[in-house]
Amino acid sequence: MSGTVTFEETGAFEETGFTPMTQSLDAGAAIYDAEDPQGKTIHSQPVRDALLDGYRAVRQLTERLVEPLTAEDQMLQSMDDASPAKWHRAHTTWFFETFLLQPHQPGYCVFDENFNYLFNSYYEAVGERHPRPERGILSRPTAETVTQYRRYVDTAMAELIARIDDAALGVIAPLLALGLAHEQQHQELILTDIKHAFWRNPVSLAYQPPQAFTREPAPPLDFIGFAGGIVEIGHDGHGFAFDNEGPRHRVLLNPYRIATRPITCGEYLMFMEDGGYSQPELWLSDGWATVQREGWQAPLYWSPDARHESGWQIFTLNGKRAIDPAEPVCHVSFYEAAAFAAWAGKRLPTEAEWEHAANSGRCEFRGGFLDRAHPHPRASTAPAGRLQMLGEVWEWTRSGYEPYPGFRPAQGAIGEYNGKFMVSQLVLRGGSCVTPPGHVRASYRNFFPPAARWQFSGIRLAEDA
Repeated sequence: MSGTVTFEETGAFEETGFTPMTQSLDAGAAIYDAEDPQGKTIHSQPVRDALLDGYRAVRQLTERLVEPLTAEDQMLQSMDDASPAKWHRAHTTWFFETFLLQPHQPGYCVFDENFNYLFNSYYEAVGERHPRPERGILSRPTAETVTQYRRYVDTAMAELIARIDDAALGVIAPLLALGLAHEQQHQELILTDIKHAFWRNPVSLAYQPPQAFTREPAPPLDFIGFAGGIVEIGHDGHGFAFDNEGPRHRVLLNPYRIATRPITCGEYLMFMEDGGYSQPELWLSDGWATVQREGWQAPLYWSPDARHESGWQIFTLNGKRAIDPAEPVCHVSFYEAAAFAAWAGKRLPTEAEWEHAANSGRCEFRGGFLDRAHPHPRASTAPAGRLQMLGEVWEWTRSGYEPYPGFRPAQGAIGEYNGKFMVSQLVLRGGSCVTPPGHVRASYRNFFPPAARWQFSGIRLAEDA
């Protein structure tokens, strides 16, 4: 095929063992007792203290993330898929008020009865809601009122954790963990959404000032082989997980090989320079139609600039700068990822292959997660022949977002959290440079429509062995 490139493949080896890799919710592991979370009686005061510390840590991080933003910045909604930072702050607060305080705190009085309509996202069982594309017109409540709302709910949550009886605290602990994980997801969205809004502004803006850092070349792109066979994937039941990560189940994998790191900007530039965006044979039909309709010629946030050697510059949360060839390419759609893989003579991994490799014991190196000073992917630091799979960029897989065998959504409104979206989406794995540390696991399943590009999404290659 025209444009096919053969990357150096040194240091490949076969799978020799299976050492599960897990990562707990750093904001307070005591939040969730994985052995039997539902109905577990909590007697220890230190456990209550850990629950409250974990709650406060997550809530305070949200506020630190919006510190660089003005009240006007917090109102911006640059497209239907994004939301204003002010709305994210209020919605995550509404979650705790709606699902923990109102059912479990006797005598609790809601901060504002209109907020159930304004800040419900998609929970049909909770009631009607303000249209998503129109969140940016909500000049009221003000950002300061949202701050007051957050403080009001935080005070009530501290009282709930301190005073609820031991048995009831054991019952609500998993819901508290879900609320914190939910807020961590919105912390990531605060950054991805404001990046898109600042990019749309005709005046060059930056979330943070430019940061100096050492630019190191990326290690060679190796491929590591796995024998496959019948393997288990899905969350193993220890620690917090979203419902879509289970049940754990067996899958049959053919022998496969997976790249040791994500594709870099320099490698993606080779695809572009070889006419990747003008060769329909590389693209899925819907992808090619999207390229033609949208006029894509490069990843989102790239723009031509003859002043730089590569001919391109990139918009980051630290402002515009030249492309770094060694850093992972990001803000590409599934369509672009699949086209690049076809051009390279490879394919995208399935989510089962991705998780199996991440849990193989060969993935002892991790990339970066949320760093507010430098919220952008950095070059891989793993030695040649070693896998680095978590952090830096979300990685598209070839798997549709479907329920695992035996999946059952939870009863009530909480059951709407994931299951209702299991159609017309593709799975991404691994977390990114704006994912809070401790939030993701090898079993974590992110999902977006195939044309989505505003997330920090990148490319990892695979092939049949």
